[in-house]
Amino acid sequence: MQNTYKYLLFDLDGTLTDPAEGITRAVQHALKKQGIHVADRKTLLPFIGPPLQQSFQDFYGFTPQQADEACEAYNEYFLPKGIFENRPYKGIHAFLRQLRNERRTLLVATSKPEILAKRILEHFGLLPYFDFVGGDTMERTRSDKAEVIRYVLQAAGITTKEKHAAVMIGDRKHDIIGARSNGIDSIGVLYGYGNKEELTQAGATFIAPSLSSVGQFIKGKAGIP
Repeated sequence: MQNTYKYLLFDLDGTLTDPAEGITRAVQHALKKQGIHVADRKTLLPFIGPPLQQSFQDFYGFTPQQADEACEAYNEYFLPKGIFENRPYKGIHAFLRQLRNERRTLLVATSKPEILAKRILEHFGLLPYFDFVGGDTMERTRSDKAEVIRYVLQAAGITTKEKHAAVMIGDRKHDIIGARSNGIDSIGVLYGYGNKEELTQAGATFIAPSLSSVGQFIKGKAGIP
């Protein structure tokens, strides 16, 4: 565990912004195309965070081909409308601004397609805070979170010797497991869509209930086991 971190990798959905409305409406649309009608969108919240194609297989038993078709249907709703049915978490602008003022390197590592992540960040005025934004491709060839994190570390020029100064910040187990597989620490946030049990079992270095506690841990000033 590092006393302070220089390289900060942030998940997007459930960590920087709350995308619940857009994602659940897009999933609802995709399922309807498969003859599955979901009235309560809250039941679709588990789709927030994990790779989309895998979620259709895990939660609805789709074959890989059906999952691909569902992802295409998802984009029918998400690309023109759902992408901006989203909102930055309260205080996130000031939090990121402060981290930049402290001369830390801010990066995004998301399972969402990179081009869409950049559009969302730009729309909400968050893009200028980040040195690099890394994610999946539109063809879903880099959806595994460990692969995304590896890609971001390489793109940012973070060497093996510098990994001790890097930390992944996210709200789901995929963020934590991906960080561990790349040999970096992780902060599991509880204000998103994961819970303490999920993040702890995944091996999070630190569990943070709020943005302020994330900041304290980054600076080595506090810790909540």
